Amino acid sequence: MPLFVDHVRLRPVEPRHAAAFGFALLTTSCALASFALACATPFAAFAVIAAATLALRPALLVVAGAWLVNQTIGFAALHYPIDVGTLAWGVAIAAAALAATTVSSAALWRLSLKSTPLMLALALLCAYGAYELTLLAITPLLGGTGAFTTAVVARLGLLNVAWLIGLVATCEIVRLIASGRRDHAVSR
Repeated sequence: MPLFVDHVRLRPVEPRHAAAFGFALLTTSCALASFALACATPFAAFAVIAAATLALRPALLVVAGAWLVNQTIGFAALHYPIDVGTLAWGVAIAAAALAATTVSSAALWRLSLKSTPLMLALALLCAYGAYELTLLAITPLLGGTGAFTTAVVARLGLLNVAWLIGLVATCEIVRLIASGRRDHAVSR
């Protein structure tokens, strides 16, 4: 299977800076989300942004970095209990975030639509489905099926939509600023 390099839809920075930008964007966003939302970090939205800006391997690394930031904040600042169940859920969240990244990368690579917003929306739908299904699959072992009510899943889905919109807007602002700087440098 290819590394899904042809699907890149968002180019906020030059390709040589894409991984560093993605890491900075997602770890900063994850830190903000972790403090504001604790257990509702929008990893599906993070997965789509990573997949839309990077090839699969760097996208997986960037999402893993965001997950690590989330877990560090959770245990160090939010005082998550250090027990087997909490640690196991942390690993499950990592698996779900990586599955969401892989699925969104594949969706972006496979779909050949001209509309970037539509592509990102479909990728988010696929990523969120993969994320939630991965977590649901682990509930027989770890418990927590009560978190999968329609209301909770819908609320978290909308949260991911809002974060994706914000992250895409951030990418576009960075792209416009970088483009303006390049244009200004050329005109000198």
